[in-house]
Amino acid sequence: MKLNPALKISEIAEIIDAKYVGDPDQLVLGINEIHKVEKGDLVFVDHPKYYTKALESSATTILINKEVEAPEGKSLLISEDPFQDFNRLTNKFNPFVPSAQGLSESASIGEGTIIQPSVFLGDNVKIGDNCIIHPNVVVYSECRIGNNVVIHAGAVIGADAFYYQKREAGYRKLQSGGSVVIGDNVEIGASTAIDRGVSGDTTIGEGTKIDNLVQIGHDTEIGRHCLIAAQVGIAGAVVIRDNVTLWGQVGVPSDIEIGEGAVVLAQSGLMSSLGGGKVYFGSPAVERREKMKEMVYLKKLPELFNKQG
Repeated sequence: MKLNPALKISEIAEIIDAKYVGDPDQLVLGINEIHKVEKGDLVFVDHPKYYTKALESSATTILINKEVEAPEGKSLLISEDPFQDFNRLTNKFNPFVPSAQGLSESASIGEGTIIQPSVFLGDNVKIGDNCIIHPNVVVYSECRIGNNVVIHAGAVIGADAFYYQKREAGYRKLQSGGSVVIGDNVEIGASTAIDRGVSGDTTIGEGTKIDNLVQIGHDTEIGRHCLIAAQVGIAGAVVIRDNVTLWGQVGVPSDIEIGEGAVVLAQSGLMSSLGGGKVYFGSPAVERREKMKEMVYLKKLPELFNKQG
């Protein structure tokens, strides 16, 4: 999430009542969580396990709960609760604004696009030309949709990320300040949900086709011309390259990558990243031929035990 205009680190420190270490005039260009952080951004970290990752990331400003040595060219914001202060910044620069009507006056709808009854379009939504948005579709504020896109009934585009931190009093939510960007010639099935990014964008590439009842988590990047069948569940911060096929009920955990041209067969469960150009099956998913061999061996186990007896 970029700041417009950029602010000095001293100004950010004043907003969240934090101590800063470094150049007070250093500019903060945006705020992003670790998966999307870029040079000039502020990132937060509140657990020793991730200190090094945050300090060595592309971020220029690190919001942290311990006084450590600042890497060269970077600044620190010392906070008792970086998670909560990150939320405060998100809420300040991208606050929730209640909608006054079903189709926002600030929404932009392209030439030839059809909006069916009972569609909700939030503030600053942009929809390209020659799209069809079917009844009861919900598109949250700031989402962007390309040309020739079809979204079927009941789909929800841009709901909050499923991102929580466990505290003694329960779960604390990380506020979502990102968006969803859908490329040209995409089709999205009925009752599919695509969550907005925490601070960046969840993206669906050109020509990708998504079936009914699919869940796509925050900050996930799906490439061009992918096929995603019904009941696939994709967690947050996943990278799926071009021409990937995920058949029904495939489960994909967070923060992994699926290589270009990979095919994952139905009901498979991924545990780690997969290379491109291969067919995978099983849980944990491995190359199909290897999994088929395993299944043959398992089928022979009773016979082997009987022979030993």
